[in-house]
Amino acid sequence: MSKRISIGLLLLSLGAQVGITLKPIQAQTQVAPTTTTKSICLSKLPIAINAITNRPQFNRMRWGISVQPLLSPQNIYSLDAQKYFTPASTAKLLTTAAALQQLGANFRFRTSVYLSGKDLHVVGRGDPSLSDLQLIALAKQLSQKGIRQINQLIVDDSYIRGEIVSPSWQWEDIQSDYGAPINSLILNQNVFNLKLQPQTIGKPLQVVWTDINEAKQWQVINESVTTREDLPKSINITRDLSKPILRIQGQLTEKSNPEIVSLPVLAPAEYFLRHFRNALAAEKITVAQAFVSAHRGKNEQEIAAVESPPLSQLLAETNLNSNNLFAEASLRSLAVKKIPTDPNQSSADAGLEVMKATLTQLGVDPKTYVLVDGSGLSRKDLVTPEAFVQILRAMRRSPQAEVYLASLPVAGKSGTLKNRFLHTPAVGVVHAKTGTMDGVVSLSGYVNAPQYSPIVFSIIVNQTEQPIAVVRQAVDEIVVLLAQLQRC
Repeated sequence: MSKRISIGLLLLSLGAQVGITLKPIQAQTQVAPTTTTKSICLSKLPIAINAITNRPQFNRMRWGISVQPLLSPQNIYSLDAQKYFTPASTAKLLTTAAALQQLGANFRFRTSVYLSGKDLHVVGRGDPSLSDLQLIALAKQLSQKGIRQINQLIVDDSYIRGEIVSPSWQWEDIQSDYGAPINSLILNQNVFNLKLQPQTIGKPLQVVWTDINEAKQWQVINESVTTREDLPKSINITRDLSKPILRIQGQLTEKSNPEIVSLPVLAPAEYFLRHFRNALAAEKITVAQAFVSAHRGKNEQEIAAVESPPLSQLLAETNLNSNNLFAEASLRSLAVKKIPTDPNQSSADAGLEVMKATLTQLGVDPKTYVLVDGSGLSRKDLVTPEAFVQILRAMRRSPQAEVYLASLPVAGKSGTLKNRFLHTPAVGVVHAKTGTMDGVVSLSGYVNAPQYSPIVFSIIVNQTEQPIAVVRQAVDEIVVLLAQLQRC
């Protein structure tokens, strides 16, 4: 995923919102590539691409590029296309393809409430889109069934097995909203918000909680300060992973707008339980005891349920906005296809096995990639440009081709490409998945060149010390060349 906000790093003007409406993250801003709108002959393309990749400031970075016609595996251009690279969020192309093939565009996650005597069991199945609105809907369903008192409210968090965060993610990832934990009972994308508001000069920033119950879970060490208007703004928030302690440092100017910060929840199942109890209380349903457990009662009857939007919509959120949580939930959803099921295997590992088998069936060489998560957030992920070209070509032949294509950002139009390629020939004709992390810039997708046949491409840059914007512009210049390609 393109990393959104890193807690422990500089936070500037963040305003993320979490809710049932899947809001896009801020698109990547980019200066338009300095490429002319003239056509370029196929025979001239290698020289033009080499002129970009061989610029002096790029001498120490690694480029991996594969460009091929959509309908044939012939190389139009290739540079280290069979070597491994850290892909960042372009890895989501593989995850979403496998999920779409295995589960289908109409698959929905289901969250159920079961009745056993006067006990209620809530069973989550990893719906990444679940929000407080769905909990309210569940509570209303129970009220309509005449439920007024619950002896034991048990939330079952055992459907997804294994660690709630990938052990290969870095420290700043698991402290940040883009590295939120993944479990069976995801709620509000497993993040909560707080607002930091300037006061008079010299006073600490005021911490305003949007969720009073969440405020009770944390100890806040507020070392921030309100400063005069001519000083820069900076906020640094760190989280103790072993204790519920937030340390707030940095400064906002006296008359600046408040900063809204999104943070990952500490214990997601308990977070879910607190919110569901609030929803039940609003319906005047009392609860004697409530806890998290994998215990299930006998002879249970489903008496309430909510479902996610169809997978086609969830994958659009995954790829258009590079949502890590949605990608990881999709990976774990594949575990149900693992037969026989190994109760000692994590859902993520089972999903990776199903993904690998699915991609092999689609024609992706299993030797061309090594994945340890579904989002591309891990630096242990290794993918060749060749692998991305293979999956892109395979999915255009798939019955799910249009759904997959619709999930990808469009140059100058949508998602993480909304503000890229503006005023260039690539606008509207490039559908591609972005990837960005420290030292990594990647882009893989389709080009419908008006004067040439459709093209699949993958460009990955690793080990760069250059500013991300500089590398991204060079990548975009190459893609604009592809959009201007013609036979001469």
